Amino acid sequence: MLKLVLMLVVMVVGIAAPGRAQDRMPPIPADKLTDAQKKAIEEFKAARSADISGPFVPLLRSPEVMSRARAMGDYLRFKSSLPPRLSEFVILLTARRWTQQYEWNAHQPLAIKGGLRSDIVDAIAEGRRPERMAGDEEAVYTLIDELQRNQGVTDRTYASAIAAVGEQGLIDAIGIAGQYTMLAMVLNTARTPLPEGAKPALAPFPR
Repeated sequence: MLKLVLMLVVMVVGIAAPGRAQDRMPPIPADKLTDAQKKAIEEFKAARSADISGPFVPLLRSPEVMSRARAMGDYLRFKSSLPPRLSEFVILLTARRWTQQYEWNAHQPLAIKGGLRSDIVDAIAEGRRPERMAGDEEAVYTLIDELQRNQGVTDRTYASAIAAVGEQGLIDAIGIAGQYTMLAMVLNTARTPLPEGAKPALAPFPR
């Protein structure tokens, strides 16, 4: 009986705190890299002026996927039609949806730097609809929230988003949500840990 109880405790802890579980896909040792993986790393460094980290560590297991994800991110993160305030807003909404600690830790400071108010960031972290949002924030929030919950959007939500950010902005917002959903799925599956010294900021959502 005691053994059964201990097994259940371990299972519950594992589910409730995946961020503390073992990293399933740690960095690949340099002497184990394939030529394709080495090429993908060099292309990443050339594009980002940085070494691979976060979701790109597990993605390296499929170097073609990693390179294409990086290329998509080069546009969606750095060159989209949305200002950083809105693009980082979408990333935080996605990180919260997936309770993705690494994503949140990386982008919460960027959202603040980009001009998103701290009380809006706090509301997202707590799973609440932020109050007193700007018009474009309101439209983007409703678009992404409705799309994630209902897998579609109403005519009213669509029209509001078009009025706020235009057709390109709407597609870019959806692209950002899709890109960071994929990265969140990779991070959650691989159980990629937070950087050293960082603490989880998001409480798990009830499931």
